[in-house]
Amino acid sequence: MSGIMVETDRLSKRFGDTLALDDVTVEIATGEFFALLGPSGCGKTTLLRTVAGLVQPDGGSVRVDGQRMDGVAANRRPTNMVFQNYAIFPHLDVARNVGFGLRKLRLSKAEQDRRVADALNMVNLDGYQARDARTLSGGQRQRVALARALVLRPKVLLLDEPMSALDRQLRIQMQGELRNLQRAVGITFVLVTHDQQEALSLSNRVAVMFDGAIAQVGDPQEIYRTPVSRKVAEFIGSMNFLDARLLSEEGQNLRLEVQGFGQVSVPKPATGHANPQRCFSVGIRPETLSLHVSACSGSEHCAQGRINDVKFLGDKIVYDIEFANGSGSISVAHSNSDPPAALAAGSLVVVELRPESVRIFPD
Repeated sequence: MSGIMVETDRLSKRFGDTLALDDVTVEIATGEFFALLGPSGCGKTTLLRTVAGLVQPDGGSVRVDGQRMDGVAANRRPTNMVFQNYAIFPHLDVARNVGFGLRKLRLSKAEQDRRVADALNMVNLDGYQARDARTLSGGQRQRVALARALVLRPKVLLLDEPMSALDRQLRIQMQGELRNLQRAVGITFVLVTHDQQEALSLSNRVAVMFDGAIAQVGDPQEIYRTPVSRKVAEFIGSMNFLDARLLSEEGQNLRLEVQGFGQVSVPKPATGHANPQRCFSVGIRPETLSLHVSACSGSEHCAQGRINDVKFLGDKIVYDIEFANGSGSISVAHSNSDPPAALAAGSLVVVELRPESVRIFPD
């Protein structure tokens, strides 16, 4: 990847009293698979439609491949969009659906046929040109929608939750195909989704959005492992939140009083830490904790507890544990292939945390 393909500068948009975009600035690299992730109503689709030219901002600007898009109509931008409902024309066969946008280019019939065939080949629908659109499955309709967008050879492909209508297994299959397609064609993809797994598994970078603003931009591991706020941490994956206060600084470590665990020494976060006079929260991912049936040998980072519930989730087992000191509870996740023991509700256990896995979230 090199260069910036899509750039928004302080975009704002209101719909009545609703602030849909709040001073949104973001850069998306050429050839990048970029995901806009957030809950319903966070502004991610409005941002995508603004880049596409389907929504006009109240303020700010959009550039695509270095060119300002002010006043440029959607059909004249070097972008194309795949909608959530695919928008397949039921009265047209596959070839005419895919080639619909080629008519305005005044290409020869042979060139149109060649480009349609190339686009169908990209999405693994060779030989489907004469197929009635009404006979297509959900996955095939999605491929046709992708081919129709790619046949115009856009610089940017915009995808508005294109897999939300698919069942889980087909969705997982199509995610893999979409990622392979992006790598093959090499153009910039911008995906809107509310599905964390989809965003983290497909994209090079993710922008997490809330209330019309971008809360954090980073690669999937950065977003998951080092969320910049409690709100991002709550939205991405599962996380335990415990009350804490800062007791002292010890070189590159902080000594905290952590709910359930007592005094714990953790590395200083790179972005600073909470004021010693204030309480704050720490976050701990369930899979970073360990369970023991006896005391942690030589570790100060342990808490005793009793299992309240055991949840079998296929690839993992989640244990809900009440702290023995009565200060609250915590969840611990273990791979189903390597559970700590045949533990059941009521079992007494010891929970061990790794100091480097503790995230500090100042109030």
